[in-house]
Amino acid sequence: MRTPTCLLGGAGITDRVAHGHDADRFVEIGSLTKVLTGTVLARLAAEGDVGFDTPLEECVDDVPRGTGITLRHLAEHTSGLPRLPAGPTGPPDDPYAGFTETVLRESLRDLDRLAAGRLGEEEYSNLGYAVLGYALTTATGRSYQQLVDSCVLLPLGLEAGAVTACPPEELRLVPRDLFGRPRPLWTLTGPILSAGGLWSTCRTLAHLLVALLVERGLGDPAPSWQRGPSIRWHNGATRGSSVMAAAHDDGRWILLHRLGDGARTDSLAKQTLLAAVPPRDGPDTRGAS
Repeated sequence: MRTPTCLLGGAGITDRVAHGHDADRFVEIGSLTKVLTGTVLARLAAEGDVGFDTPLEECVDDVPRGTGITLRHLAEHTSGLPRLPAGPTGPPDDPYAGFTETVLRESLRDLDRLAAGRLGEEEYSNLGYAVLGYALTTATGRSYQQLVDSCVLLPLGLEAGAVTACPPEELRLVPRDLFGRPRPLWTLTGPILSAGGLWSTCRTLAHLLVALLVERGLGDPAPSWQRGPSIRWHNGATRGSSVMAAAHDDGRWILLHRLGDGARTDSLAKQTLLAAVPPRDGPDTRGAS
């Protein structure tokens, strides 16, 4: 069975939508959501609402005093928090189903005892980004969707809700089994939303990638992006979707989303990006709108 694939990129990359994929239908973007959350933080910091170095305890009353954790630590995965929420949160086939706001707040009260590593040392943490999203919504009094809309989408010329947790059912593209039936999806609408619960069309994701990494339309890229010697990137994976977004310092960029088999998405995207011919006349934004 061939994997539904959507490939969009700059010069030297041939756009391809194959095997039932659709660049204009909503797909899960998993941990690529973190880039939106980090960009919200960067925008709020620029506006003075909160700062990168604001202590977490100043945003959330449930957090014990003296943890030393700042919003920057959460955004850079250096808070020392574990990768996943502590305790049983859901069945094996839906691991975040039980991760409610009540569970999150209970975790926050024990935050100083949850550390998996030392403060300042990198430890990729979905829990950390759940805490970051909760801190940003608590500090501003706005919902996560309102923050994404006002801080990221609208300033970049996209419509409110163009990236969302709740796209219309008829506009969703989901993985299917051998009999054509939709496969069950993870529950990602609770506090874990800000770590991995958003949906977007691939065309919108390409627009965001170019605007944030190539054109730098909102200033320096958020600390959520992973960094290599010459590439910034972030991936995402859920039970049935995988995505990789990356841009080279010379202006090359790629957005690859696949349904079903996600094991090779990262390597395919990086190989394709590095094989592309660098643009000769500045950053290439083809296919970004």
